[in-house]
Amino acid sequence: MNITLTPEWQALLAHQTRLQTQHLRDLFAADTQRFRHFSVELEGLLVDYSKQRIDQPALDSLLGLARLSGVESWRDRMFAGEKINFSEDRAVLHTALRHTDFTPFPNA
Repeated sequence: MNITLTPEWQALLAHQTRLQTQHLRDLFAADTQRFRHFSVELEGLLVDYSKQRIDQPALDSLLGLARLSGVESWRDRMFAGEKINFSEDRAVLHTALRHTDFTPFPNA
């Protein structure tokens, strides 16, 4: 599947066109809770994307494209240690770098 030919991709392009001239000042004025809506904190790490040219419709389209691409399935396969690095014919093992409980890591 060529993802750039999907309606989800085309919707993102339309959002890009619509948002590229938006000033952040206007996006914050339109949504007084913008920081709360477009940031997340996980285990002490703050990810603040409120200062990017994104709004809820664009985020919804981006998440739709991720679902269409099977991102969640690929993530689960990565955490399971499955072979998803086809160019090197092995598991990616990115998660092994953060594996701290000293039990054997699958496929490491």
